[in-house]
Amino acid sequence: MDVSLTLWVLTIVGLVALIAVDFFIGRKPHDVSIKEAGIWTVVWITLACLFGLGLFIFGGGQPSGEFFAGFITEKSLSVDNLFVFVLIMTKFAVPSQYQQRVLLVGVLIALVLRAVFIAAGAAILASFSWVFYIFGAFLIYTAWKLIQEARADEEDEEYEENRLLKAAERRFGVADRYHGTKLWIEQNGKRVMTPMLVVMLAIGTTDVLFALDSIPAIFGLTQDPYIVFTANAFALMGLRQLYFLIGGLLKKLVHLSYGLSVILGFIGVKLVLHALHESGVHVPEISIPVSLGVICAVLVVTTITSLIASKKEAEAQESAKRSGQDIDA
Repeated sequence: MDVSLTLWVLTIVGLVALIAVDFFIGRKPHDVSIKEAGIWTVVWITLACLFGLGLFIFGGGQPSGEFFAGFITEKSLSVDNLFVFVLIMTKFAVPSQYQQRVLLVGVLIALVLRAVFIAAGAAILASFSWVFYIFGAFLIYTAWKLIQEARADEEDEEYEENRLLKAAERRFGVADRYHGTKLWIEQNGKRVMTPMLVVMLAIGTTDVLFALDSIPAIFGLTQDPYIVFTANAFALMGLRQLYFLIGGLLKKLVHLSYGLSVILGFIGVKLVLHALHESGVHVPEISIPVSLGVICAVLVVTTITSLIASKKEAEAQESAKRSGQDIDA
């Protein structure tokens, strides 16, 4: 898809305007209700669908299909991010009324960092087609790691700060409590960070680790930097509302890691086949409609099996609890 500089500028300006509206509406710290989160989740998904429809009208079925496949993949992978976001919020004891501000700024940091990743990835792929082999192998390896982690079932998982965050805390110091939405304060004659700024940086920089698999994954679906960027942008910008909407349901998605591992492994195989095809080897390539169908099917099956498994586990716990009460009686 041939994208002009003007279209790039208009797209970025449009995204910035949407973010500004989102920030303006939620500028006052408050507890986000399920209704508010649900409305805004629908708004962001609708905007993404309208954007994909626009691509279909002006660019054709190929870029539109690539966008929707990339958006759904990034959205499903971003749900996995929410598990870590919950750990970060718990680790830093973020007051509920400030969580939306933390997520908004944290996601903005993540979006900027991902844009850098996307630009670098596009430049590398344009110059070295053999990188597809590396991306494909990495995704297959990541898929295997996800399965291993899911089988480990680590219930006592805790968030650990990365080295960059620890270095910033040592260099600037951190206040002992939250000061509203302030990011810096004067303490004992020294300018120090507040926990609010620390947790924002934690959200933003932690997302870089997730980008290590999500960026290669979407490049496995499309090599168009414009589609890669917009799919990431729409997936990330609705992440804040999704956090409040399904936060209580995350623990019920017990098979999510298995589903994501299947998706990443599938895209990894697709990348390897594409690399072989580019090298002149006659192998079948996986089309975008097939990719989109597989991704959607895996997510639907994973969600259904997760909810069934969670329901059975809850019933078993309730039955065990009743049995214990009968014995005590």
